[in-house]
Amino acid sequence: MAYQVLARKWRPRNFPEMVGQAHVLRALSNALENDRLHHAYLFTGTRGVGKTTIARIFAKSLNCENGDGVTAYPCGECAACREIDEGRFVDLIEVDAASRTKVEDTRDLLDNVQYAPTRGRYKVYLIDEVHMLSSHSFNALLKTLEEPPPHVKFLLATTDPQKLPPTILSRCLQFNLKRLPLEQIIAHLTKILESEGISYEIPALRLLAVGADGSLRDALSLLDQAIAYGAGKVSKDDVSSMLGSLDQNSVLNLVQVLAANDAPGVLQQVAKLAEQNPDFFALLGDILSLLQRIALAQVVPSSIDINEADGEAILQLAEHVSHEDVQLFYQIALVGRRDLPLAPEPRGGFEMVMLRMLAFRPNNVAVSYSPAPAVSCSPAPAVASTPNVVPASVVSTSSDEWGTIASSLGLTALVKQLAIKCSLKQRDGDVWHLSLPPEHGFLLKEARKKQIELALQKQFGASQKLRIRVEHSDAKVETAVVKPHLENEPQQKSADNQIENEPFVVYMKENCDAKVIG
Repeated sequence: MAYQVLARKWRPRNFPEMVGQAHVLRALSNALENDRLHHAYLFTGTRGVGKTTIARIFAKSLNCENGDGVTAYPCGECAACREIDEGRFVDLIEVDAASRTKVEDTRDLLDNVQYAPTRGRYKVYLIDEVHMLSSHSFNALLKTLEEPPPHVKFLLATTDPQKLPPTILSRCLQFNLKRLPLEQIIAHLTKILESEGISYEIPALRLLAVGADGSLRDALSLLDQAIAYGAGKVSKDDVSSMLGSLDQNSVLNLVQVLAANDAPGVLQQVAKLAEQNPDFFALLGDILSLLQRIALAQVVPSSIDINEADGEAILQLAEHVSHEDVQLFYQIALVGRRDLPLAPEPRGGFEMVMLRMLAFRPNNVAVSYSPAPAVSCSPAPAVASTPNVVPASVVSTSSDEWGTIASSLGLTALVKQLAIKCSLKQRDGDVWHLSLPPEHGFLLKEARKKQIELALQKQFGASQKLRIRVEHSDAKVETAVVKPHLENEPQQKSADNQIENEPFVVYMKENCDAKVIG
């Protein structure tokens, strides 16, 4: 038997087999069960989300020979159901409007509307890409939609409903089919591969789902290609190579050097990426996705799975890069992605987007940053901070001095974040009493405390074992991270007052009802 592609082999034959689109299926099922049928239905949505599939199942529901009438659950076994599945049911007239745009074609199609169905209960006209019809063809169709015979149903499908005349839209029940989310596509691909007995890797399926861009049909076509490419198995490396995707570590490295404010490092990373001949438009999309995850980690740290390969690095970036910088980078990347086709050549345009992020970064200063070691990638260039050995005699309740000590301990990743987010309340012999703001409480883990204690022991060489006690503080603590922002407040207020009292600003506020924003 000839091989059948997955998109056709796994095409749903009834509503329960459909993936997603529950809002559409519920409405259609209720209409069929209660015999409240409209004469024209319009299904809209991007390619491969199920428009024509739903229309064909609906046609089977109207004409299924088992039972006393229409049903939401066609049997799939009677002659009408089988013939519709095989594309040879005489009373289902399928038309590709893209190839039949002339008014003569439409008139020929509608000449037989008044005649009763030959075999089925209803004569069903399924017109795909209906927006491609000419204006004269729409006028010819409109006459039939205004006064349809009782035995005729129109099922229209389009990817561009904006091109349909309002007179057509007003005479149809319209259902908008949604893009399928990543997890739903991955789950369906997993089900198919397990049923087909093909080995796979979940990261490979995620790449395929991303490449499908919400289209299940595209996902199945890509899966067919991946199975052929991998000689009967679906692995991440094979799919990445097939799609021409970049390793996510490369994107992470680029954002890390960007966070470190290292312009030479940024250009070096771009040069490495250019050796792989990437799609710079898609690369900016990957950067946008990474920045979005960083922004989520800043407001809801628990939303990031620490067990993912880049989970710890994402949390580390979220701690080191300010909220404002993340939002600025995101906006610049978004605008740069839109304008990239206007650049003389893609790499140069991409480099300018990266340099623009550095140029417009507030207080363009170097940032001490070390990438998380959990990610298997080469360390990104960063501005190094030389550890300072601070004797125990200088330890006091000053948060500045604790910030210096914490930075000198050689800690990394979330352990370092726990240390620098604390402030030192007092030292009682060999016990260091630290205070941690509640918003950073998620950092507090026993294993991380132990690592800080070991680092202090090594730093100061104490004869007895040093211990730390971390308490949650309800008051706002001036840690080494917070204090610089507080110190800038007087200067900010002075600048605000100067702007408010500027003669031109005063004139605009008094005469034009203007307001100073920002």
